[in-house]
Amino acid sequence: MTETVPAEAAKTGENPAKEEKHDSFFVFLIKTVLIVLVFRTFIFSPFNIPSESMLPRLENGDYLLASKWSYGFSRYSMPFSVPLLPGRIFADQPERGDVVIFKAPPGNDVDYIKRVIGLPGDQIQVRGGQVILNGEPIPRKRIADFEIEISDNTRCYAYEFEARRDDGTPVCRYPQYRETLPGGRSYNVLDLGQTPQDDTGTYIVPEGDMFLMGDNRDNSLDSRFPPIEGQGIGIVPQANLVGKATIVMFSTDGGASWFKPWTWFTAARWDRIGGTF
Repeated sequence: MTETVPAEAAKTGENPAKEEKHDSFFVFLIKTVLIVLVFRTFIFSPFNIPSESMLPRLENGDYLLASKWSYGFSRYSMPFSVPLLPGRIFADQPERGDVVIFKAPPGNDVDYIKRVIGLPGDQIQVRGGQVILNGEPIPRKRIADFEIEISDNTRCYAYEFEARRDDGTPVCRYPQYRETLPGGRSYNVLDLGQTPQDDTGTYIVPEGDMFLMGDNRDNSLDSRFPPIEGQGIGIVPQANLVGKATIVMFSTDGGASWFKPWTWFTAARWDRIGGTF
């Protein structure tokens, strides 16, 4: 049996079946783009860690997923911060201790990640490296030093922190503390020694704002510094929130090369994948 081709198609030499396949492909492509856009805007979005300001919890080269619904949605939830949403909808305030992604003041165009320390009405001060929250020192306890292997993504801050494990592996070894917020939430922080940001004035967090700090206390440009591009963020509006850190989905020591596929596996920090917050 021969296939009958419509007269119009026979005149033009077009194949209706081929046109239908092309149309289906473009419809599929548009649907896929829309699904990805909705997923990244309202559900989860990937972020990478480009610095060591959140050591020991997050390492340079970590890739994590942030939940976009945790604190509501705003223009900063949209790709490229397109101002499609009026203000902030379904807004919810973070809790002390949350690790949050936000648009960093004053430019409000670069994603930063820090830990929430102070909420509206809180008084924050740092004395001798210890955080004072509403007049009470946040308890911190010295624990075992934090070690991280030296790699393309990791260099020791000073010679005094360089060390070797028993098997000869070169590492950075930093003083580590366990800090516990009111309510019992705990996390580890690093304190590398006396620095100017170890002693501050008192900050009062205004309504709708939050005081953020990096866990690597001596190497974090956070709310202790005024909002100057590339130098500090000041007290951050909650309207700048993008999402809440949830899980580490991948981590690399920086030793991979696109031209050497086997290094995609050897450079991976497999033990960090799946870590939650």
